[in-house]
Amino acid sequence: MQLAVSGLALNAAWLHGAQAQTMEAQPVANAPVEAAQTAEEEDAVESDIIVTGAARAQRRFDVSYAVNSLSQDEIQRIAPKNFAELLGTVPGIQVEATGGEVQNITRVRGIPTDRGYLIFQQDGLPLYHEIDGVFFNSGEGMHRFDLMTERVEVVRGGPAPIYASSAAAIANNITVTGSDVPRGKAQVTLGDTGLYRLDLMQSGPIGENTYFAIGGFLRQHDGYRDSGFPSDKGGQIRANLKHDLANGSIKVSAMYVNDHNIFYLPIPVADPRDPSASLDSFLDYHRGTLNSPALRDVNIKYRDGAGVLQSQSRDLADGRHMRFFNAGLDWDGDFGGWLVAAKLGVTKGKSSFDAFYSTTNPVDANTFAARYTSAAGTAFGTAANPVARLGYAIAGTNGATAYDPYADSGLILSGQYRAVEADFYSSQADLSVTRKFETGFGTHDVRVGAYGSAYGNTSFIAYQDMLIELRGQPRTIDLVAYSATGTVLGSVTQNGVLRYTTTLNQGEADGKVLALYANDTWDVFDGLRLDAGIRQEWYDYQGFALLSGNANLADPTTLADDATRAFTGASVASELKPSATNWTVGINYDFGANFGTYGRISNLEVPPQLGVVSSINPAILKTRARQYEVGLKASFDMASLYVTGFYTKFDPFNASFVAFNPETGRNDQVVPFIGEAVAKGIEIDGRLKPARWFELAGAVTVADPQYRNLANNSGADPSAVNGNQIIREPKFFGNIRPTFRVPVGTGTLDIAGRFDWQGRRYVDLFNLTALPAFQTLGASASLTLDQWRFQVVGDNLTNARGLTEGNPRTDQLGGQGASDAIYGRPLFGRNFRLVVSREW
Repeated sequence: MQLAVSGLALNAAWLHGAQAQTMEAQPVANAPVEAAQTAEEEDAVESDIIVTGAARAQRRFDVSYAVNSLSQDEIQRIAPKNFAELLGTVPGIQVEATGGEVQNITRVRGIPTDRGYLIFQQDGLPLYHEIDGVFFNSGEGMHRFDLMTERVEVVRGGPAPIYASSAAAIANNITVTGSDVPRGKAQVTLGDTGLYRLDLMQSGPIGENTYFAIGGFLRQHDGYRDSGFPSDKGGQIRANLKHDLANGSIKVSAMYVNDHNIFYLPIPVADPRDPSASLDSFLDYHRGTLNSPALRDVNIKYRDGAGVLQSQSRDLADGRHMRFFNAGLDWDGDFGGWLVAAKLGVTKGKSSFDAFYSTTNPVDANTFAARYTSAAGTAFGTAANPVARLGYAIAGTNGATAYDPYADSGLILSGQYRAVEADFYSSQADLSVTRKFETGFGTHDVRVGAYGSAYGNTSFIAYQDMLIELRGQPRTIDLVAYSATGTVLGSVTQNGVLRYTTTLNQGEADGKVLALYANDTWDVFDGLRLDAGIRQEWYDYQGFALLSGNANLADPTTLADDATRAFTGASVASELKPSATNWTVGINYDFGANFGTYGRISNLEVPPQLGVVSSINPAILKTRARQYEVGLKASFDMASLYVTGFYTKFDPFNASFVAFNPETGRNDQVVPFIGEAVAKGIEIDGRLKPARWFELAGAVTVADPQYRNLANNSGADPSAVNGNQIIREPKFFGNIRPTFRVPVGTGTLDIAGRFDWQGRRYVDLFNLTALPAFQTLGASASLTLDQWRFQVVGDNLTNARGLTEGNPRTDQLGGQGASDAIYGRPLFGRNFRLVVSREW
């Protein structure tokens, strides 16, 4: 990482900057802009060109599906804290951006998964084939925007299932590519949450028809919540080299990421003994977290397959530590109207994951201790010296430093430390041919292609339960057995560990996929366009998992090791060869240059993912999603409006989940609900610019996500679930973003606002406990003077309260025992950033 950053700084020091342009080699995308245009007009033209989900580059208005293009200028104006927050400006995409800088929650048009089948690409290829790896995703987990991000194109529905595997939507990150005009930029970001970030980008010519671009960022951040250690530290570098050929171009690219990011998880916000009583005085709603320096040296113990006791020391401050390298090759050529394009990408990396997960609600300290009275008396007491009482002590003091919960909240809390190690690789390639055919009845624009990927991972996963006090940056606590004279006889816990290694998995998986796809866009006559596409995929998975069983580590001084998991020495091998067939059919009619309408049906099949062959007794289920869309569009110089009605049906849909069992400390309570999930709604995406000094943009989604025809074979009543609102999904969400532009001397002052809202949601299948609706207000002021730009950004200016997620380890079946959630992941509090940049 140090070498990469040094190289970036060296290049930035001696190279001149460049005018960025898109990476696509399509003639429309790379067409020169008239010199008479202003910079603002150039940005408008560039952001109106779409290359994602299309046979060739075309205007946004001309495509027959819902798509947004977010330019680098717009991204800087929005100033999102993370990628999820940026995607939240797009209609139809509901986000929970409260988990930290990376790997947050995105849901597309009511799809009830944590990713919503939103597939991320970089320049048209994924960095890792599947949507999820082992405790990382190939979206926010691997993609970070910086000055090397030219723009982000987001396709919802439409032809997404044809141009990417398992895609109900695509977010394509298009990188800066050099041109004849040199350009560079440096940017410094400072935040009142301890944020320090440096971004650099440089591009331009290095020879005849040869261009370069290089850029990246370094960042350290204390965090939006007080963990007692930095939440984010690291960065990335990306570079490419492009050469224009007589009939096309060739580009090689590389990127390296080495980044730590803490994971914020739900916290208790109200007393379960009295849900109207706030816990703010112990655990601050906006800044508090259960992450703590006390969890920087957690000892995880388990027996390996040979029966040998193993020990790992884990540090919560490592967070999600993502390290990977990607190299790519992109070639295109025009052979007499036959457009041939080839893309190749290779990724190799490692992910380490340390996080402290919420499990059960806080419990009255005496009630919690009473659960262990009998077991502790049997384990540690004798007839001559029985256990007289159980008491709390600061962990690691051998009972000498007493802890009185009733001097604080009177509550005690347990949580689950999760430690994961994964090595992964992924190679992916795409070859396509595009050709226009003039016929006696319209024009056909046909694209056929093949995509293939070989990918896999090795993994090690261990969970164990910890006992903590209820406060921000909590200390770990021991529950100690004392004799009548105060002598320590033993401990229910050990150094804060309530139960050692309740989950233990290790395995390896390798997969291959081959996909053939074709799409035909038929311009029947002026204004009328039909298109249809199909994608057939064949998968081959092979892998193994080590078997584990119950074990007692036989330490007589504690109960914490009585029921751990241990490898048995045996393993089970698995093989699976699923397939998927995706298709789409669409119609588009434009009434002129300003008005149009379209309709579309798409079918998406998502096969079982690679992890099924490195798991023990996994649920193997193919998910099918049928999407219907009808759109209206209007585009003028000063205004645009895109309205899309959608209906999505999943059949079968697996609404099953694995719940945390407080008796065993394991996630072993399976509650299966199999049936359908449907979501119908309307997306509205508009922009109004009545004058040069004012612009209003916004996105609104109104939806009705619900369960239907669910069945359950374990005693739960599905009739009380059918028709209910899907967990964590609102019926109404959106944002409005006004911008005022005022001349200041030779420069410009932009004052922008952002008002976001999210409707009422529920944490459980039966809609017993609600996550109340919330609204937030943000604003920014940007002063541009020649090559300098100064921006101040404020988020959640009113310190609004709002919860996301709930506590999904335990509350999905029965709620939280209250009408409104008392355990969840709160919004971040009010915070400010200063961004200073200079272009050359």
